[in-house]
Amino acid sequence: MEKEKYYITTPIYYPSGKWHIGTCYTTVVCDALARFNRLDGKDVFFLTGTDEHGQKIQRAAEAAGITPKQYVDKLVDDLKRLWKRLDITYDKFIRTTDEYHEKAVQKIFEKLYEKGDIYKSEYEGMYCVPCESFWTKSQLVDGKCPDCGREVQTAREESYFFRLSKYQDVIEKLLSEGDFLMPASRRKEMLNNFVKPGLQDLCVSRTSFDWGVKVPFDGKHVIYVWLDALFNYITALGYAGGDDELFRKYWPADVHMMAKEIVRFHSVIWPAFLTALDLPLPKKVFGHGWIMFDGGKMSKSKGNVVDPFILSDRYGVDTLRYYILHIVPFGEDGEYSNEMLVRSYNSDLANTLGNLVSRTTAMIDKYFGSVPAPAGDSGQEDGELKALTANLLEKVRQELKKPNVTTAMDAIWEVLHRANKYIDETAPWTLGASEEGKVRLSSVLFNLANAIRTCAVVLQAFLPETAEKILNKLGVPEGERTFASLEKPMSYGGRVDKGAHLFNRLDIEKELKELEKIAEDLAGEKDKKSAAGAEKAAGKPEEKAEIGIEDFDKVQLKVGVILDCKKVEKADKLLCSTVDLGEEKPRTIVSGIAKYYAPEDMVGRRVVVVSNLKPVKLRGILSQGMLLCASDQEGRLTLLKPDGDMPAGSDIS
Repeated sequence: MEKEKYYITTPIYYPSGKWHIGTCYTTVVCDALARFNRLDGKDVFFLTGTDEHGQKIQRAAEAAGITPKQYVDKLVDDLKRLWKRLDITYDKFIRTTDEYHEKAVQKIFEKLYEKGDIYKSEYEGMYCVPCESFWTKSQLVDGKCPDCGREVQTAREESYFFRLSKYQDVIEKLLSEGDFLMPASRRKEMLNNFVKPGLQDLCVSRTSFDWGVKVPFDGKHVIYVWLDALFNYITALGYAGGDDELFRKYWPADVHMMAKEIVRFHSVIWPAFLTALDLPLPKKVFGHGWIMFDGGKMSKSKGNVVDPFILSDRYGVDTLRYYILHIVPFGEDGEYSNEMLVRSYNSDLANTLGNLVSRTTAMIDKYFGSVPAPAGDSGQEDGELKALTANLLEKVRQELKKPNVTTAMDAIWEVLHRANKYIDETAPWTLGASEEGKVRLSSVLFNLANAIRTCAVVLQAFLPETAEKILNKLGVPEGERTFASLEKPMSYGGRVDKGAHLFNRLDIEKELKELEKIAEDLAGEKDKKSAAGAEKAAGKPEEKAEIGIEDFDKVQLKVGVILDCKKVEKADKLLCSTVDLGEEKPRTIVSGIAKYYAPEDMVGRRVVVVSNLKPVKLRGILSQGMLLCASDQEGRLTLLKPDGDMPAGSDIS
């Protein structure tokens, strides 16, 4: 019998900076869903990749003095390394710079043009470069991009347009009926904010930059990055290419998973594109919340990212996967903090899971040497644990159909908590004190081993490394590590291996201090690089791309006078200065120069300040500018100062 198909996708990620735990969120969730459905007997295809075209990338590459392809290649390599580190089991990684994808997108564009769904006109409106999004003035929030809150710029150019307005009724019906878009709050948002006010035709080409897929019949036009990007879900399967076998096999997708800020493209624009091509729509679009840090969305542009390599190297990959899958409430915004990570490690992983496995394997080894056959009578305590164990797989299966990974993990931890309580109720150490008690003990320890084995088999989808260790400790044969094998209790006789603890308890205060120091060091390095203006390589300054006077004019330099200065608590490298810039109120500026200047020596100094730098939080303090420094080949910093006694606020040009 042919297996049921399951096609799941992450968004394709925009390589514009350092990857972070927020990037990992969607992919770890999709990996858990893909793993579960494979274990559940389905034919799974799991797609991820990178969205590599657009004006933002072209500008970043120009600033770095390299080609856009060179710029994205390095970031893509880093992303693939991250997915390998996190045990991500994708079936295909697509890059929008792949030749087959670019050719397919050109064919799709031409087909839409020939059908009359794309036409040529002139665009005038507001454009957000970071989001690669067009907006009308009425859609702006306080004059800024409604998605990211950043400044927009006026754009006027000849463009091709997609007749999005033609599909107004189709999209409104799609979002008003059924559960195409989840959770329900996203449907309401899309309908009220974008669809019901009236869909406008969508600009689908640009002429102001050239890093992208060219319109096949009009080479001065580059295809709009979102049309290019969205079609990855079917070009990766061979649509509009030489071999569309995978497309015919797996499309439509079972679920497109993404963060909420790109739901509009997937729930409004994407189904309109597909309808125009007479193609089936994906079964579900799910827009989850953000991982928040310091009260704001974690993002590369905000500089508040948490490095997943550091966390996984320090605490193990499954600790990070556990935090994403269980601690962050799926579908909603969730907070990341070092303290929550360390505390959940101790309470949920080291104690609830790890201690249960250690106690059970130690008692089996001590009293029987291998998993015992249940010889004794059942006690009244057995019923609840057995029922929870028997029903676990189906309960998790139903939760993941929604999909809700948080409640699926809740179900697993419910069994683990009940198993720990079962140990307290049955007191195996007392039963083991007599031969008569050991008869009952055999059933108790078998019930515990079977509950743990069941949890571990299901956990293979969520915490694969830990699940394998548990199954090995219990001596579970390969044939009893499948979902199908859970229809029966485990076999007995397997040799247990107490081995090392799965998770060693952490000293919370010590860990938090260590993580603070790591963050401080990273912030100091970032500040040093910014202050120096360039990294040093082999004793020579790294050459940067030339900039025009219009680029330099964007940087506002002013004379500042330091009124007060103090060390930042628990941060050896940071100073917090109060700086007079001739404004109504002085500014607070955090700098990584504590190694070179004492706070008392800073007061009264005249300094050079970048005054129009976007404020950023450093160690919980909002820094409202940057003090410029010179850096020698050893990285030693010296503050720049204006000659003479220029008053605070004087412009530097």
